[in-house]
Amino acid sequence: MEQVFSYIISLGASVMMPILFTVIGLAIGLKFGKSLKSGLYVGVGFVGLGIITALLTTNFNEPLKAIAELYHLQLNVFDMGWPAAAAVAYNTAVGALIIPVCLGINVLMLLTKTTRTVNIDLWNYWHFAFIGAVAYFVMGESLAWGYFAAIVCYIITMVMADLTADRFQKYYKDLDGISVPQPFCQSFVPFAVVINKALDLIPGFSKLDIDAEGLKKKFGVLGEPLVLGVIVGCLIGFLAQSNIKGILFLGVTMGAVMELIPRITRLFIEGLMPISEKTKGIVEKKFHGKRVFIGMSPALVIGHPTTLVVSLLLIPTVLFLAVVLPGNQFLPLASLAGMFYLFPMVLPITNGNVVKTFIIGLIALIFGLYFVTDMAPDFTLAANDVYAITKDAAAKIPEGFAGGALDFAASLFGWIIYKLTCHAQYIGPAVLIIITICMMLVNRRQIIKSEREAAKASTTENNE
Repeated sequence: MEQVFSYIISLGASVMMPILFTVIGLAIGLKFGKSLKSGLYVGVGFVGLGIITALLTTNFNEPLKAIAELYHLQLNVFDMGWPAAAAVAYNTAVGALIIPVCLGINVLMLLTKTTRTVNIDLWNYWHFAFIGAVAYFVMGESLAWGYFAAIVCYIITMVMADLTADRFQKYYKDLDGISVPQPFCQSFVPFAVVINKALDLIPGFSKLDIDAEGLKKKFGVLGEPLVLGVIVGCLIGFLAQSNIKGILFLGVTMGAVMELIPRITRLFIEGLMPISEKTKGIVEKKFHGKRVFIGMSPALVIGHPTTLVVSLLLIPTVLFLAVVLPGNQFLPLASLAGMFYLFPMVLPITNGNVVKTFIIGLIALIFGLYFVTDMAPDFTLAANDVYAITKDAAAKIPEGFAGGALDFAASLFGWIIYKLTCHAQYIGPAVLIIITICMMLVNRRQIIKSEREAAKASTTENNE
């Protein structure tokens, strides 16, 4: 079983998505051609997104490292990026069977009406495996504690996917029936809810209600993500003391990333539309108002203009903060490509307000830097053990450094589960169990309530 699921993961989303979507499409009654085309669009979307991410990391890694050296920004925690976190996650006993274990939990939650989401975002299961792998090593290679942390994270994420689904679907058009069961994105929802309400209490703040379109009107061409990308890229080149050719190249490259991401993410929408519409029709017809969500990657919506603009503004800001914040030891470089994934669940709460989204992202990242710094010793322990066994280069930490990654290690959910599982003896796990059960019961109550209301409305309509 371990070999089977390791092989599935190794195929990647771009290969498996056409297969998965073809099977799902046929199962719900779509024609073979339409099902295959849907899957291929999503698969091609993942290929395109991988190319764009590689374009960003390949061209900006060296200039960012040059900036760190020129301005003596070396901190003790080396940014390993998400490949290292994924390598740690999957190259352990926890990661080996994380897919069948979590799919089993998903089925149980569907049967007990504690979730509506069918999570097919298999490639982001590494987030659950990661927190489980860290707990596994910290707790003396205890498989029980490793799976405990992973399963708690999975259940909390599934409930959050349900609770945020309506708002997500309302804000992002053409995504009916889709939810986002990815813990990194969902962990920023508490920040967004609290800070958004706090900002609404500030007199006159409502006048700063500027979305990406409003930014274009206010600043003209300078408000375009494309142009902002060129400016930020050139600024990074200038700070890295590149020559004119290098500065201009980085500017155009960053601009290309900002322009191409939205175009590529449209492929995801085109691929999802036939599946989403067919699923919605079947559910309404056969299940009398009972709703089922398809859990998908947040990559679907990272091309939103507000996400692009705020991510661009935060890249130089977070580099500056990493240096000046007292106690922080983490300088994000390789992880900056993951900045776009902070905002998919934040935008529905701020309604795309650039100022609010920037403030929420800024505060969340400040906490995130400290989370990574705090987790770094145990991340390093896990990475070193994985490297010693597998010799996987992604898990090798440079000599003299601890290891860390912004991706998931900077998330509220990940850090809380890590602290309560690994550093609070039995009280922490007990608290996690209580929180998890309470969230499941709250979600179950909402699901049952909405099903009763839907059934009542259906009966009334039939009587009429």
